[in-house]
Amino acid sequence: MKFAELIGLSKKSQQPFHEVILINQMMEEGLDPLELSQKLKRLVITILDLCEKNFGKPSKSLTGMVQNAAYTFSNHQPLMMGKFNYIATVAALSMAESNASMGKIVACPTAGSCGVLPGVLYALWKVFSADVDDVTNAFIVAGEVGNRIASVASISGAIAGCQAEIGAAAAMASSALTYYFTLDPDKVAHAAALTLKSLMGLVCDPIGGFVEVPCIKRNATAVNLAIATAEMAIAGIQSVIPFDEVVEALSKVGRSLPEELRETGLGGIAATKTAQLLVEKIRGDQGEIFPEYGDN
Repeated sequence: MKFAELIGLSKKSQQPFHEVILINQMMEEGLDPLELSQKLKRLVITILDLCEKNFGKPSKSLTGMVQNAAYTFSNHQPLMMGKFNYIATVAALSMAESNASMGKIVACPTAGSCGVLPGVLYALWKVFSADVDDVTNAFIVAGEVGNRIASVASISGAIAGCQAEIGAAAAMASSALTYYFTLDPDKVAHAAALTLKSLMGLVCDPIGGFVEVPCIKRNATAVNLAIATAEMAIAGIQSVIPFDEVVEALSKVGRSLPEELRETGLGGIAATKTAQLLVEKIRGDQGEIFPEYGDN
């Protein structure tokens, strides 16, 4: 079912949008709405707990390419950012670094984009003392945005580029914020559309194929984009192109990207001279410990 159709059902039935989403999941997948809601609430609690434990924590990725970005930023006195963006950014970096160092995460929707949605949910919880049930309702709506992208386009960088991973995560984060503050499904759709349009065409170019550079810092920039587009939608700014059509465009763009720009580590940032030197060093360093990674 298209996102616009779900919005129509919500208006016709005068039921909250998150409840309509749960009912639709029951109709399509046979999932009990109450059980699904409770499961998603447990995920939200896990996300908040992980963000709290990892917030600004010193860390080092497996390859050593990224070290202490969250720690460094958490010890910086922001000059331009407000409290909400600052907390969301630190949380996004913290979770992305946790993923790169084999820590526990909630992939939402993917491991490589695991900091974006948690970043805004954690900021809601910390700055606005958001009730977990209200955050869960926003999470449900974010999940439907992700489901729509996954079913029509993709959430895999290997299939549709980073626009499908970071893009989907940012759209989910923006929609969650918008729903939390407005409960307005139309504004949710505009927020998601504005976000995806801003990241349309973003390539997936991880150095050496590791989900570290530029992935980790993209989580931080994407979380701020999500906040900006949510604020725009809440203010009443609309996307000229409907969300469902933007997702269709995302699919076409993603599948038109050359293989080098879809998670192969062969193009974009991954093909730069410095990136190639880093890969050679990583292979040498890991080959000393894990011979299978060396040049045999």
